[in-house]
Amino acid sequence: MEYVGIQTQQRRNNLRSAALLCLFPCLIVGLTWLGCYLFASYNGGASAYSGIGGPILSSTALASSYFFGILPIVVGGVLIWFLIAYFANVGIIQHATDARPLERMENKRVYNLVENLCMSQGMPMPKINVIDDESLNAFASGINNKTYTVTLTSGIIDKLNDEELEGVIGHELTHIRNRDVRLLIISIVFVGIFTALAQLGFRTLLYAPSGRSRSSDDRNGKSNGGGVIVMLLIVLLVALIGYFFSLLLRFAISKKREYMADAGSAEMTKNPLALASALRKISADPLVEAVKRKDVAQLFIEDPQEEHMSLSNPFGLFSSHPPIEKRIAILEQF
Repeated sequence: MEYVGIQTQQRRNNLRSAALLCLFPCLIVGLTWLGCYLFASYNGGASAYSGIGGPILSSTALASSYFFGILPIVVGGVLIWFLIAYFANVGIIQHATDARPLERMENKRVYNLVENLCMSQGMPMPKINVIDDESLNAFASGINNKTYTVTLTSGIIDKLNDEELEGVIGHELTHIRNRDVRLLIISIVFVGIFTALAQLGFRTLLYAPSGRSRSSDDRNGKSNGGGVIVMLLIVLLVALIGYFFSLLLRFAISKKREYMADAGSAEMTKNPLALASALRKISADPLVEAVKRKDVAQLFIEDPQEEHMSLSNPFGLFSSHPPIEKRIAILEQF
């Protein structure tokens, strides 16, 4: 097998990740067109059947008319949503994990490990947070030098030795150095948009009119309630398609970068076996009770919510992390 250096791996990974990330806005535009086309197909057919006056446009022409009218609204709404979620991510993540700042006087050991690694790499010192949980896990977050943060559970601090904890911190610092955290936060925001659309479509559909009432001018036997349900089904279908593909893109980004973070830690600490040992201990107890959101869970060094090879996910397709056994095996081959 051809050897590829870490810097080359980082460059290739960044290009692939950027390409994947570019698909998110393309997905939004494509699904907007699909929604307009489905709406035009239903609306155009109803108009032709009922004999409403005026020229009858083809579904494609009608969809184009709808699309160019609604696209600025969709793009503007998504952009505003994205900016709010992007800049509020620090508070959102801290609240979602019950993390709190770890003061230097509270644990000088952790601060010394982080500072030594940062100085060796010429990196600014990130903030350090702690989650009061006996499980073993950690993650990095933030979008710039002012907000970059390494968060550790109290369990991982207490149960790992210095070399193992240094390996975990090196993994999280590599995520910061490679700008993984910023990329993952962007993908989290986009997935959140599709999640909200799917939930909105489902809830609206659930409480939509049953279609028993009919309008006086409904000559073709269709009810207004039935039309509402069809439109809501279209919205729900589009949102679910977008959510499904955005999940696949997000997980592809996350999985590739976990391997790179492991390699970066091995490079920083010169001790890949220490991180392998830490991952083995983490795999025995990664569950963090405070973490309920799947989008936040992908930030952790190991999924804090569920097993990768569960019955509901037998092939790991929807896992945000590669199998930890494979990561350990790769580290032991360094």
